[in-house]
Amino acid sequence: MTTAPTAATLSNRAPVVVAARRTAIGTAGRSLAHVHPDELAASVLRACLDDLAWPPDAVDDVVLGNARGGGGSLARRAALAAGLGPSVPGVTVDRQCAAGLAAITLGAALVQAGQADVVLAGGVESASQAPPGRAPFTPPGHPDPDMGVSAETLAAAHGIGRARQDRYAARSHARAAAAAAAGVFAGELVSVGGVTTDDRPRAGGRRTEATLARFPAAFVAGGTVTAGNSCGVNDGAAGVVVTDDATRRARRWPGLRVLATATAGVDPARCGFGIVPAARQALERAGADAGDVGVVECNEAFAGQVLACLDALGIEEERCCPDGGAIGLGHPWGASGAVLVVRLFTRLVRQRRVDPARPLGLAAIAAGGGQGVAVVLEPVLEHLEPSASAAP
Repeated sequence: MTTAPTAATLSNRAPVVVAARRTAIGTAGRSLAHVHPDELAASVLRACLDDLAWPPDAVDDVVLGNARGGGGSLARRAALAAGLGPSVPGVTVDRQCAAGLAAITLGAALVQAGQADVVLAGGVESASQAPPGRAPFTPPGHPDPDMGVSAETLAAAHGIGRARQDRYAARSHARAAAAAAAGVFAGELVSVGGVTTDDRPRAGGRRTEATLARFPAAFVAGGTVTAGNSCGVNDGAAGVVVTDDATRRARRWPGLRVLATATAGVDPARCGFGIVPAARQALERAGADAGDVGVVECNEAFAGQVLACLDALGIEEERCCPDGGAIGLGHPWGASGAVLVVRLFTRLVRQRRVDPARPLGLAAIAAGGGQGVAVVLEPVLEHLEPSASAAP
């Protein structure tokens, strides 16, 4: 006979992110083009464990998102490349651009269910080494637009004009450049292939509204979506350690408690809008609303797309991606959802920049085919230093 879990047991199993790292984000064909995705992922897995001084045999599973890896279980390969040993399994998740955040939600679910105590989760992408072409997001008979075309559809439907898109994109570049110059990313970046700096942020006013206004429409003749107000095509990896709250407390670690997750589907013709139902569901499950969220990390695939989503959610655009998002930093597809959580970890845990009136963080991302994933996280900062006596 199985005993039902008590409220105390469920509370102890609450999943918490206790470490978070990423590689630099390289523009396709540039700084990270020579680094195999196995090593991109392995570098962040090793760094996350090193941050906690945890041995590889403490890990129960590795869950990695990837969109264009070309076959084989990239998570298993990365686990072995990271030196975790043959006893640590790995599973690769494909939810396209939302794969990295989906991997974290799956890792959190494993911990919550008591199926694992320590999960390494995240995502990786090498656009430089991906197979050529784009696989279909939907079967015949269903809409399957290019993501840029979908962004045009959303921008037109929600009245997001060209000037507003360019203004948002210029701010993303400016914020990313300012954060890089101030060393904001230093604690989250891990060196791989000798690269420790993001390729994309443009310092010195090189991506102003005036310069962005000169870009032609990229996807639809006479449209408003351009290469300037869109994300890049990028390489990179990001990862986190998810454990249960009882373990976190015993080892006196700060972290981000996973309050709720959600995954939703939308019309594939409006695929970038998947953020909206996913975020609404996650906030409802967390017993919160947009007003409780102090930091929003919403993947900036296209300015028109992210602005349509923010407007629908009632979130001011200035609250989104305070240190720049995918337009300023880049979008390494399967890794991007995990990058959002790394960015929240840096701001809310490393920097402890928590607004007491709005303490929560929201990570949300859309995917081709009409899907969205969102996670609501809460900083837990009562213990700021690991305990030397609490060895794993």
